[in-house]
Order: sequence, then structure tokens, then C-alpha cells
Amino acid sequence: MKVLLAAVNAKYIHSNLGVYSLKAYGESQVPGLAVEIGEYTINHRMDLVLQDIYLKKPEFLGFSCYIWNISQVEELAEDLSKLLPGVRIWLGGPEASYRAEELLKAHPWAEGVMAGEGEETFACLMRAMERGEDLSGVDGILYRNSQGELVRTPPRAPMCMDEIPFAYGDLKGFENRIIYYESSRGCPFSCSYCLSSIDKSVRFRSLELVRRELDFFLEKKVPQVKFVDRTFNCRKSHTMAVWSHILDHDNGVTNFHFEISADLLDEEEIRLLNRMRPGLVQLEIGVQSTNPETIREIRRKTDLERLEAAVDAVRRGNNVHQHLDLIAGLPWEDYGSFARSFDRVYRMKPDQLQLGFLKVLRGSYMAEAAGEYGLIARSCPPYEVLSTRWLPHEDVIRLKGIEEMVEVYYNSRQFTETLGVLAEEWGSPFALFESLARYYGEKGLFGISHSRLARYEILYRFLGEAGLDLEKYRDLLMVDLYLRENAKSRPSFAPDPGSFKGRLREIPELRGRGKMVHGEILGDGRILLFDYERRDSLTGNAAVKEISAE
Repeated sequence: MKVLLAAVNAKYIHSNLGVYSLKAYGESQVPGLAVEIGEYTINHRMDLVLQDIYLKKPEFLGFSCYIWNISQVEELAEDLSKLLPGVRIWLGGPEASYRAEELLKAHPWAEGVMAGEGEETFACLMRAMERGEDLSGVDGILYRNSQGELVRTPPRAPMCMDEIPFAYGDLKGFENRIIYYESSRGCPFSCSYCLSSIDKSVRFRSLELVRRELDFFLEKKVPQVKFVDRTFNCRKSHTMAVWSHILDHDNGVTNFHFEISADLLDEEEIRLLNRMRPGLVQLEIGVQSTNPETIREIRRKTDLERLEAAVDAVRRGNNVHQHLDLIAGLPWEDYGSFARSFDRVYRMKPDQLQLGFLKVLRGSYMAEAAGEYGLIARSCPPYEVLSTRWLPHEDVIRLKGIEEMVEVYYNSRQFTETLGVLAEEWGSPFALFESLARYYGEKGLFGISHSRLARYEILYRFLGEAGLDLEKYRDLLMVDLYLRENAKSRPSFAPDPGSFKGRLREIPELRGRGKMVHGEILGDGRILLFDYERRDSLTGNAAVKEISAE
């Protein structure tokens, strides 16, 4: 039987750990089984994906289903069922697991759904199909029998993590892509919006295996390894062992990404993080809300004071990228409450501040409680919140504009000097981005692909209309512009470089350096040199030196 597992990823740089893990386990358990993998993206033309899968002529076709790709999967599978009559089409992954009956009733071309953890289920399914056995003996599936009836088998018990083979026997095709890796499954917390909370028993892969597999990535010098563990630091001994290993075996290239609960970090773990090479580790920290009622209602346990202290202690090490998340649309969080959450998290000075919107996932407690919360979400994936009892749709629209401004002006890290002063002058960081979003809306600037230079000019005009000191902010914007790169063009508000080129030629540090250094004379008379051969290893910004005007 020719078996193809298809993954439609969100971006090219992503890879699908699930299908590689199914392949590795299935081939280790079923003699003679050969599994082919087809990886695509939602940005591919679907007719070309269709052609590629058709030409592979699979007899068994399995799709990995998520909220970002289910629409494309349904489209592809229906067309392939017509082109390849007799192909056995199966669905798996989180978006299929909790909608299994709905999907099979809606799509007669689907034979079945693998629900939940897939490795052992896939191997048993392949074995039964190879032998021509009845599928009723395969746990963890919902399938359509020969009479067209839907049959659900008992759920499968969670696997021991050490029984799962390493998914990456060969890294061919993974060049310049993120490698996903898991050292644990399950989550000790019960957040009502998250499917991971359903499996509360956290299972760990043995440290002996984890160290050996990390060494493989380090030896291959892969650019980034992203741990998919839901709360990586929920067991200190495991956390310390993994972080100590990557510190001791740092190859100077590979970056490791971890999703953690910062309020669980203690002094010993923070001291270890402070010793890391800048860029070796990055942390994703879900704050979600700072409203105590909201945190309590979503069944989350967060010590905000301890979280703030941990984030600050890590930040002061100036070597670890921190990404903090907020979720709009949670219960008991209205527009004003969200503004307060935003301001508190903003003042923690994260490297990235992700303003996300609640996804009402099938199978989550949040979906069950939607009526109680007056929660209206989009009926199609990704099931994003439209309104709640506390947040009308008008406020959701306002927050969408603010989200875009945060992405453009904060998360781009291209306006750090300007925003550092501007947010304090405005009083409330949230109010600043709210004003920016209002300005973009009034000027018809949303929905346009602006150049980097145009973003500077828009911000400058915004500051002028707000009545601020343009001389001061012109200098700050010029510093921000040249921190990142030696820009070929200058914004319209920049001073004419011809007026000070003669003075710059007299500076020895500029001679013979070409584009690798830039000199700028600011309105306050300071002369700054931006050295692009000496960059901050964490931010990528040029080194800056102030030269005496004499």
C-alpha cells in the first residue's frame, strides 16, 4: 500500500513534526511500511498542490489538520477523491480530533479520523489495513464501515515518550527551516481556551534521549530548534538539565525556543539563563491578562508580581529574547481592562508583545461556556472572537487596529529609541497605539503595503499633528533609521546631508569604511557613528559611537 502523509503548513519556514513522528513510529512498528511525506504551505497555489499529490498516486492519504489549514485540506481532499477513486483518505490532528463526527458526516470522501495522539494509532491502522482486518480493533479512531455507518473505537491510552523514535533521521529539506521538537507532552495547567489542558498528565522524554537528540541538532548547526512543550519549565530538574546541556554544548549558531511560565522561574534558573550566549535562547511567555477576575475565570494560575520580577531579571541579562503574549476577548476583560493589561505588560519591556485574539477551539471549555459569556466567534477557522458580554464588536475592531500598530512600530524593533521616549510622554502606551491606529484610520493608511521609509514619515507627520517637539523626535527617528541599516534613501524630514558632509570627511573612523559605517549629525549638534560591522548580537542593531563635535 502506497502511503502519503500530507502537511499544509502556515509558512515555508515551518515544518510539521506530527507527520514525521507518525512516519518514524509507523515504519519502526510495521515491517515493510514505507511512508512518503508531502509538505506544502497555505500560500501555495492549491492546484499545484493537487497536481503534486495526484502524481504521487497514494493508496492511503492522511492529512494533518489545524485551524490554519482545514479549509485547504477539505478542498484538496474532495478533489483528490474524484481524481483518485478508491484512495483511502484519513484526517488527523487537533482540528480533526474534536470535529471527527462533524467532518465525516459532511464529507463522504473521508474514511476516518485519527483522534488524539497519533503515533500508535497510525501504526495499528496501517497494520490492520495491510492485513485486511476490520478496523474496529484499532483504538483511537472514528471511521466509516462498509455499511456507511460511523464507528467510534475506544480512546487510546497516552504513550510513553521514550517509545517514540526520533523524527529527524535526515535533515535533507530542512535547510533554513524551523525544526520542531518535543521533550514532553501534556500540560499541568487547565487554561479554559487551550486544548493542551485536556491532557493534564505531563509525560517527559528521558534526558538521556533528549541530550542525544539535541546533540544531533547542534552538530548539524540547524538555525533554530523550537520546543513544542506546552509549559517547558513545569519540572525544574528537566528544565535545568536541558538548559545546562545547550549552554555547555553551544555551537555559536543554533537558537532554542521555549514556551514557559515565567512565574515558575527561580533564581537558579535565571542565573543559568543569564549565562547564555546572546541569541542562544528565546522565551515565549503567555501572560494573557493581568485582570485577576479574568485569570481566575480562565482557570489559569499566575503570580503576576513574580512573573514581572522574573521577566525583569532575565531582561537585565541582555542576552535572552523574550516574547510576551496577551489575548483579547477573554471573559471579564472589557476594553478598559485590556488597556490596563497591555500597559502593564508593555512596561515589562518585552522584545515582542503579541496582541492576539481568542480562538474558540472545539473541544475546549471556552467553547462549552460560549453561551454563558455571550461569546460570538467566527464560524469558520480560526474561530476568532467577534464579541463577548464585555467586549462589543466595535471594540474588537479598535483592538485590531492597535494590533497592527504594535506589529509595525513595536515588534518590528525599528523604532525603539523613538517609542522609548514617546510612550512615556503619552502617559499610557496603549493610548499611544490607540492614537496611532485612529490616525491610520482617519488618513486611510490601513490596507496599504508601506515601505519602511514611509512608516517613518507617517510617524513623523503623526507627531507633528499631535503638537510634539518635532526637532527632538526628528533626531530620535534618524537614530532608529540608521541603527538597523545604512539606508540608501533618507526620509523627507531628514536634514540635507550636504550641509554636513564636509565635517564628516574629517572624521578618521569614516575613512575607507564605505557602507559599513554611517555618520549622522543630529539637530542637537551630536555626531553619531553607526558601525554595521559591530552589531548587538541580540537585537542586530549597529554599534553607536558619539564623536566630539570638535
